[in-house]
Amino acid sequence: MKRLSLRRQKALTGYLFSLPFIIGFIFFFLAPFIQSLIFSMNRLVIVSGGYELEYIKWENFRYALQVDTEFLPKFTETLLRMLVDVPAIIFFAFFAAMLLNSKFRGRLLARSVFFLPVILGSGVVLSLEQTDYMRTMLEQSGNALSGFMSGPALTNFLMQMKIPPQMMLYVIDVVERVPEVIRASGIQILIFLAGLQSISSSLYEAAEVEGASGWQSFWMITLPVMSPIIFANVIYTIIDSFLAANNELVVYIRSTAFGGAGFGVGTAMGVMYFFAVAVVLAIVVAVMSRWVFYQE
Repeated sequence: MKRLSLRRQKALTGYLFSLPFIIGFIFFFLAPFIQSLIFSMNRLVIVSGGYELEYIKWENFRYALQVDTEFLPKFTETLLRMLVDVPAIIFFAFFAAMLLNSKFRGRLLARSVFFLPVILGSGVVLSLEQTDYMRTMLEQSGNALSGFMSGPALTNFLMQMKIPPQMMLYVIDVVERVPEVIRASGIQILIFLAGLQSISSSLYEAAEVEGASGWQSFWMITLPVMSPIIFANVIYTIIDSFLAANNELVVYIRSTAFGGAGFGVGTAMGVMYFFAVAVVLAIVVAVMSRWVFYQE
């Protein structure tokens, strides 16, 4: 029997690793997705004993894009918010992981504290925030933090650093939303931390022998080796921001389907949103895969 080459063995390993997702996609996602496409092209009419579909071609999509006054603004705002949130979350998570990877007393406690955003971002706690006093407390704490870190003092500081106006506005916007950035970065911190701990210490020792500084080691060793982890975290963060339970567009699509213009219109909005997310992910993958470094 002919033995497989190393390249084919690695490819087979990748397929085996992806097999659970492929099986899950075929049996649990493909049929509902096809059904959603069918619903988006029809008007659903409730009748005794079930429902009937009335084929109306692209009418649901036309209604969502031309008649509905809230879908496109929310859609655009969601895309722009993703462009702001993803870089901020990735930068903060990577910076926090670098700190937590260093040796100091109480490191385990610090790691647990940084993982708290994952618990606070869970569906149960999020529901409590939406219906209980906890939401008010978090908003007040966030406003207090924003007031302390923003305002004229921060603006003057950034202007003295000669930061371009566009970058200054971005930094101010991120600072005002620090609690949200922290809460959305728990999983990314853990992934970055696992990647940092997998880097062989011999690489840094060899660089130190060659006279490289810590800054040079970061750019020549840490960042290239961590590039696949950064790539994976960017993809995860984009999907998480698009599908978050508190995403205004997701909430609006749900309310439209079950209590607004009808299930067909809501499904059409969901289909357009799905393809928009797919296009964004395809662009990100095409751009970032060019500089990702994979160790052999």
